[in-house]
Amino acid sequence: SRGESNPKADFQHSPLLHSALESFAMAADVPGGGQGDVKVSEVRDLTRIERIGAHSHIRGLGLDDALEARNVSQGMVGQQDARRGAGIILNMIREGQIAGRAVLLAGQPGTGKTAIAMGMAKALGEETPFAMMAGSEIFSLEMNKTEALTQAFRKAIGVRIKEETEIIEGEVVEVEIDRPGGGSGASTSGSAAKTGKITLKTTEMETVYDLGAKMIESLEKERVQSGDVITIDKASGRITKLGRSFVHARDYDAMGAQTKFVQCPEGELQKRKEVVHVVTLHEVDVINSRSQGFLALFAGDTGEIRSEVREQIDGKVAEWREEGKAEIVPGVLFIDEVHMLDIECFSFLNRALENEMAPILVVATNRGITKIRGTNYKSPHGIPIDLLDRLLIISTKPYTEKEMRLIVDIRCEEEDVEMADDAKELLTKIGQETSLRYALHLITSASLVCKRRKGAEVEIEDVSKVYSLFMDVKRSTQFLVEYQSQFMYNEIGAIAGGGAYSIPSNAEGGAAPME
Repeated sequence: SRGESNPKADFQHSPLLHSALESFAMAADVPGGGQGDVKVSEVRDLTRIERIGAHSHIRGLGLDDALEARNVSQGMVGQQDARRGAGIILNMIREGQIAGRAVLLAGQPGTGKTAIAMGMAKALGEETPFAMMAGSEIFSLEMNKTEALTQAFRKAIGVRIKEETEIIEGEVVEVEIDRPGGGSGASTSGSAAKTGKITLKTTEMETVYDLGAKMIESLEKERVQSGDVITIDKASGRITKLGRSFVHARDYDAMGAQTKFVQCPEGELQKRKEVVHVVTLHEVDVINSRSQGFLALFAGDTGEIRSEVREQIDGKVAEWREEGKAEIVPGVLFIDEVHMLDIECFSFLNRALENEMAPILVVATNRGITKIRGTNYKSPHGIPIDLLDRLLIISTKPYTEKEMRLIVDIRCEEEDVEMADDAKELLTKIGQETSLRYALHLITSASLVCKRRKGAEVEIEDVSKVYSLFMDVKRSTQFLVEYQSQFMYNEIGAIAGGGAYSIPSNAEGGAAPME
């Protein structure tokens, strides 16, 4: 059937699959063990393997229905004004009526700009496209800058495509599979294919269907048995198991805690169902510009896409919109470190924002008045004045001591670290005197020191230990100033003419010029 997945691709893109299968095989060999229960627990353990990131604790913007920012909610702390502004932008994105609006998140390093952007992404949900990139990425891709920005823009524009498909939905009464060549124990690899029948019922009717080899394989793959409620896509042959029928809720079969019970379907077995797919314009571009079709999405480097392809796709999408088959879903393009873009990129953004298909652009920077890359002119945030005029600017403020303490609490919980209150107070103090990022980096380090001494929770001495081991920027700079004469290529040491590591003299006897 066309709906089946490629087993080779499944193994390539599921690195945990090998270990899962090995665990299941080992569990099956245990005498008297409940195979179904063991499998469920193994799957649950494997899917929980996740890495903890800098913003993995963010669940949303932490706003109520009136768009008022709660002090601590969904992983967000403080920055009430900035979050309230982001919430208004969020409503604008959800309505999807206004295109080409741009927002600038400006503030000092470590004030939560990226966290607000991540909160917006979480609050928008799965259907609204959210594309993230750093300004420096533009210059490291093997394509021209405007093509890279065009692809980023089209990644942030979704197309919601509606289509009707015929399905068969019912409760499995019986599955009969005939295995030729001497029963179930014999090899079925010969020329004779397996055949069978499946009986499905609803509350009003019951029907027997003949099964081919592919459908039997799909049924075995999904482990379909009597009492399951399933749907079969008639076009692709894909089988989806919805759950167990409530009639079998009191059966004495071994069932795991995650077994889902559903009602027996009503009406006829064959139904028409509306299916909604959301794809980005960039995905459609890639599929139509490569000979291997949708497999090109997994290739990584998509290369440059010809403008003719994009024009044809835009025309087709416009037709679908008129016919009611598709809707445009404007998403968000977030560009971090936007000051790294040059004057050509900024000129392109000016023009791109005027397009009716443009997404909401959110950019962030921590720069003050600095040079615009590619020019000798200075501008606020390193962004040209004409582009700044188009931006709604949301500023972030440094965190207070109380807010830093709350962030330390949240990160300790996220990183699963037990820490004493006085140790948290010390970390808060360190964050105030150095930086919040440095203080948060010490949490896991202090936890490892605590485990080394076999302690139950992180104490002040653990934090002090890692504070002495790892320097912050201020102490590192002070160290450099104190011992600068002993470092390589040191101008002060060279001028003084002393030190073992002074700059070698040039032919005229002076110091060699610095590049």
